[in-house]
Amino acid sequence: MMDLILYFKSRQGEMLHLLKELVSRESPTQDKKAVDACSHFLVEEFKKLGCRVTRFPQKEVGDFYIINFYGRLKNKKKKPLLILTHIDTVWPVGKLSQMPFYISGDKIYGPGALDMKAGLAMAFAAIKAMFDLDLSPQRPVSIFINSAEETGCPEAHQIILKLARQAEYVLCLEPALPGGGLKTQRKGRLVIRLEAKGKAAHAGTPEKGVNAILELISQLEKIKKIQKEGITANVGLIGGGEKPNIVPDKAWAVIDLRFWTCAQKNKILEFFRELKPSLKGAKLRYFQESLTPPLEKTPASEKFFAQVKVMAEGLGLKLTEGKTGGGSDASIAASTGVPTLDGLGPDGDGLHAENEHLLLPSLIERTALLTELMRQL
Repeated sequence: MMDLILYFKSRQGEMLHLLKELVSRESPTQDKKAVDACSHFLVEEFKKLGCRVTRFPQKEVGDFYIINFYGRLKNKKKKPLLILTHIDTVWPVGKLSQMPFYISGDKIYGPGALDMKAGLAMAFAAIKAMFDLDLSPQRPVSIFINSAEETGCPEAHQIILKLARQAEYVLCLEPALPGGGLKTQRKGRLVIRLEAKGKAAHAGTPEKGVNAILELISQLEKIKKIQKEGITANVGLIGGGEKPNIVPDKAWAVIDLRFWTCAQKNKILEFFRELKPSLKGAKLRYFQESLTPPLEKTPASEKFFAQVKVMAEGLGLKLTEGKTGGGSDASIAASTGVPTLDGLGPDGDGLHAENEHLLLPSLIERTALLTELMRQL
């Protein structure tokens, strides 16, 4: 079989052209029209390869797509290999004029280039290589293109859960860890809104009221108790009161909590359930605004990483693994129990920053690896 790394080196011009086209079509999550335009361009390219495309129309965000590829596979009923991608970015329309797509040495710059339009270019190039080299996947390949990964979307989460339950393996093309490591652990995220209710009174007679802001401050101090064993809490938003001369009867805060395991998530929820008011007459309540599960290391995921590591070695590549505090769609898929690996995208730096870039050698190597995984898994 042809050396896949040499093959993609010979095709790097095509890959970079596609990546430039994708980056040039700005696609911020909140701009449905812009996201749909970028998705339409890419989907049409997949159709030219003969892939089957399923569209999930959306009203508020860009449409979701599933790209199905079978090649010469005879048994199309095998459980598929699910590949997770997203086409939305954190950058607003117009940012391209300030940070244009360009290549400097081995670094490729541009808004969304690393996160994660390079992953989309990889997926396309890998499938095109299967056609060009007359290769066939071991099982059907399903590529999910999310349009609202950066902000999260319940509809997308439900589709990912359904696809993951049907899959044999899941690969997520989010960027690699610094140095190229795969992500085998990710923190989960729980967003809690905590509200305190007191009693309004004139500031000149505060004893007749119950200060909701002081009650809330008292409760937020207690959050320090759960920040251990990797659990972190960030009070990101806070508010309360109406006027300086009124004892406030309402106060609230929104807290972002991160954790490594579902057991830690349960401890956090138990902590909030057991909170008791500090001030007489005050009342507390909390709401769970959102939840992203953690990507936990399991015996199945460890076995899967070992399997992929051997396949990478066959290409002359050395794979490492690690963990990260941010979440991704891989965490949602992994919550179903399916073996899942994240960080299959290229190495780079500057996520969500103006120096966002990826490394060209990594793009070539990761695309070769993705093609090999389609062929062998």
